[in-house]
Amino acid sequence: MGRARREGATIAGVTTAPGARTDFSIPLARLLTGTRLDLPVCVVHGARPGPSLWLTAAIHGDEINGVEIIRQVLGIVDPVRLAGTLIAVPIVNVFGFIEQQRYLPDRRDLNRSFPGSVRGSLAARLAHVLMHEIVRRCEYGIDLHTGSRHRTNLPQVRGDLDDERTRQFALAFGAPTVIHSRLRDGSLREAATRVGVHVLLYEAGEALRFDQQATRTGVRGVLRALCFLRMWKKGRLRAMPEPFEASGSRWIRARRSGMLHLEVALGAGVVPDQRIGFLTDALGGRLTVVRSPFEGLVIGHTTNPLAHRGDALVHIAME
Repeated sequence: MGRARREGATIAGVTTAPGARTDFSIPLARLLTGTRLDLPVCVVHGARPGPSLWLTAAIHGDEINGVEIIRQVLGIVDPVRLAGTLIAVPIVNVFGFIEQQRYLPDRRDLNRSFPGSVRGSLAARLAHVLMHEIVRRCEYGIDLHTGSRHRTNLPQVRGDLDDERTRQFALAFGAPTVIHSRLRDGSLREAATRVGVHVLLYEAGEALRFDQQATRTGVRGVLRALCFLRMWKKGRLRAMPEPFEASGSRWIRARRSGMLHLEVALGAGVVPDQRIGFLTDALGGRLTVVRSPFEGLVIGHTTNPLAHRGDALVHIAME
């Protein structure tokens, strides 16, 4: 879309006037029953020129916290006071959202299906619509996620920190942790980056749960991002402490099967050889201590105490 001008913004054939908001849906497909499913979209077109930013959530259908973040942001942002254009897609994977499942009906991971195809699978078609109608029209994007099923995440922002503009964008968001993350083939972030969009991925909370801290941090982060892009005035946004900037992260995995007893919380700092939990069998015997092999910050962990050998237990970010 480039920089928003004073004329209307047209998305999927729907035009939004300067200083106005339009809610509409883009047709996606029909279910076996013939029921039509659409992609819900909100365009907030500022009264003044500025950049274009998209927000997406629920690319994985059971990751619902981002839906609430977008709802609250849209309740705050006034198009008359906005510079540029904000395009929000609160539920990308409509199919998974309805079924409260991560994947699409064909069991494909939508976030491994970008940039998509007009004639491909259901996932590929949905990815193509999002890329063609939304992503390519913006210079910036924020994709909102949570931990997957039975995992929880400390609020964190991931991005290509080797790109200085993306790094500054990430730091401006104000999450407790900012992590350099390589691009994954088929992800929305990879596809968007390849067409020149600066993209952040926000991770916080867990699947099928509203988390107040994750929501609060996400809403404030999006508003800070808008301020950084000069799309929105700061107002009463509180300054955030310096984030923990990490070069990468690693999961600590179970060396044997058992019941996990965690002894660290999200956001805790750990040092090499620190005990962070232990595994036992059902009778309380064969205790196995879980230790951190390096220094870092706990940014995620499993919420399921039943662990098989090799299962991911604790996620640690490293400087």
